[in-house]
Amino acid sequence: MSFSLAIVGAGQFAGQFAKLWRLHPGVGDIFATDLLPERADRLAADHDLAGTLPSFDAVLDSDVDAVAVFTQRWTHGPLVVRALRAGKHVYSAVPMAVTRDEIAAIIEAVRETGLTYMMGETSHYNPATVYARDQIAAGAFGRLFYAEGDYVHDMDLGFYEAYQYSGGEAWKSTASYPPLLYPTHSVGGVLGAWQTHAVSVSAIGVKDQRGDGVFDKEVSQFDNDFSNATALFEVAGGGSFRTNEFRRVGYPSQIRESRFRFFGTEASFEQLATVSHWQDKEGVKDVTEHLEPKRALSPDDPSLAHVAPALRDAFTSGSAPVHDRSRLPEEFRNVTNGHEGSHHFLADDFVTAVNTGTLPPVNAWLAARYTLPGIVAHESALKGGERLDIPDFGDAPA
Repeated sequence: MSFSLAIVGAGQFAGQFAKLWRLHPGVGDIFATDLLPERADRLAADHDLAGTLPSFDAVLDSDVDAVAVFTQRWTHGPLVVRALRAGKHVYSAVPMAVTRDEIAAIIEAVRETGLTYMMGETSHYNPATVYARDQIAAGAFGRLFYAEGDYVHDMDLGFYEAYQYSGGEAWKSTASYPPLLYPTHSVGGVLGAWQTHAVSVSAIGVKDQRGDGVFDKEVSQFDNDFSNATALFEVAGGGSFRTNEFRRVGYPSQIRESRFRFFGTEASFEQLATVSHWQDKEGVKDVTEHLEPKRALSPDDPSLAHVAPALRDAFTSGSAPVHDRSRLPEEFRNVTNGHEGSHHFLADDFVTAVNTGTLPPVNAWLAARYTLPGIVAHESALKGGERLDIPDFGDAPA
């Protein structure tokens, strides 16, 4: 059983998934479209796709079964709803959307159409999140009461080039994208392990002082001058977690962008850039090797020539020992992976969900819990840290 797929947005990230879906036995013909036709042509040629389509409207009018949205991050919500309403299953890059109403519209469309929606959150499969999820399931933490998740990616380490690639001449207006509206790497890594959801938040934003026209309200499409932000969330059932979204930070983002910590009554787990430790009342265990992905491709490989050097590690990491690869297609065995081993699982979980009619791990309801807390946190930061309630759309239907 297989389905046809159209990739919408043929940028740097799309090629990683075109490669995997092209190999997957559960996917048939794959097409590409982009506002810049030459990028769609190149993606189709590089990965031997079935062809290109001239526009998103043409995708919706076609008989393809599913779409994968890799457009700029603030465009996802409306595109996803249109695709679902046109009868297409949807895989969407993060974030899910940028407003409460857009999130509600996606959930309503999924509920009414019965189609598959999956958000491609890499941190759900981050080795630290997988490890913490397993330890929580085993009861090893005791009662979990606090966690931390950081997405610390300095603009100098690849983001300037990425925004220039996607934003064209007006790239500075979009490079000011508010950090807390891109919350899923930090929030998703915490909640992907801790089976709860955020109910309130207080957040602080730090105004940028670089003075280069990025994070400048007079330039920003988003009227944003926060380059760094911190949010403290209350969770259902008691407890809290803190996230950092930093874009100006002296930290080796190219080594590890996302990192996590979990604290319980019986044990704790902490991850830094190069080490990870499990700790209980008797001592400390170094679990770094268990969580360390084994590189599958050299960052100097010619296939990555179009990707900024500081971003290439995100496209070359293999799987970590903590990952259970037994459920993945044999065709993925010797294929490059990315974002700490997440790409193979993301690609396969979407295919499995579409072909079996089951909910994917990061379904619309969980995607809302990974995304909406950041939207409300940004509102809190704009209000000087005022504590705000976070709506919840509930659990996914059984």
